Amino acid sequence: MGKMANQEIKDKLIAKFGEQITAPSEPFGLLTFETSVNIISEVLTFLKSDTELKFNYLTDITAVHYPEKKDALGVVYHLHSLTNNVRIRVKVFIPTSNPAIPTATTLWEGANWMERETFDFFGINFVGHPNLVRILNVDNMTVFPMRREYQLEDPNRVDKKDYFFGR
Repeated sequence: MGKMANQEIKDKLIAKFGEQITAPSEPFGLLTFETSVNIISEVLTFLKSDTELKFNYLTDITAVHYPEKKDALGVVYHLHSLTNNVRIRVKVFIPTSNPAIPTATTLWEGANWMERETFDFFGINFVGHPNLVRILNVDNMTVFPMRREYQLEDPNRVDKKDYFFGR
């Protein structure tokens, strides 16, 4: 079977979920769309189990923090259909006040460590995850280091002053 076109995938998704599939785009040819936290499990299940789409490989789960947005945390899924040789990206935006989204471990066991890492760095609660604990940072850490809540550097560091560099 040849490579499935992005338009075919988009048409199937819209036929199934209608206006709950939003903001479709194709940066660098990668079909990207957004959906809501309420139906993300259904969307991922459909993408994996549909007999034509067959997005059976979960490449990655990560997040991005957009502090200027109302729903500031974007959870990003990258899926690959090995059968059709096509990749897609799915985004869900959730608020930092309640950063909860259903786990994908029920679909892909490989989601386990990806979700733990995303929890560890962004504080996203993957509801239903079998063991959602920190995976890279120390257990008693109280912050989520990839959130854009802190200055990148200490402005009082003297070794960063311009006059040391002839400026």
